[in-house]
Amino acid sequence: MKGYFAIGVESSSKIMNAGNLLRTTHAFGGSFFFFIEPAIDMHMLEQSDTARSTGEMPVYQFNTPAELLLPKGCSLVGVELTEDAVDLPNFRHPKQAAYVLGPEKGSLSPALQARCDHIVKIPMKFCVNVGIAGAIVIYDRMVSTGRKYERPVHVGGPDMIRHLAFGKP
Repeated sequence: MKGYFAIGVESSSKIMNAGNLLRTTHAFGGSFFFFIEPAIDMHMLEQSDTARSTGEMPVYQFNTPAELLLPKGCSLVGVELTEDAVDLPNFRHPKQAAYVLGPEKGSLSPALQARCDHIVKIPMKFCVNVGIAGAIVIYDRMVSTGRKYERPVHVGGPDMIRHLAFGKP
């Protein structure tokens, strides 16, 4: 599947988590990153962005959910633990998508949820760190959209395992 994805976070308050999610987005080939109402010092972001991702992809900041601007045709996908959210493994990712995660100690605001075209949840017992949640969503997108890679073969392959099991060289 061709297309693009972006990641955003609303009301992020932990600079290291924001930097982790920014680096992960960059590492997986995200097209851009965005913040909505960040509760962090944006000048400090460079300290947690050890991959210098801000120099490799656009990073946008919006003051409110209403100000969020996305490219034409881009679906906004909220990641939130709500009863009516679609379980991530059952979700068909849009070709052009911007995923938005909530703050570390809260949920996506009602105003932002209302703007979302889809709401998905990672089926788990409780919330995880926003950086981890973002990485799971990105990886699920990669795998489910066919961007897969051949699994590496173990050194020696199955014959090596058989020889080791039976004491053969």
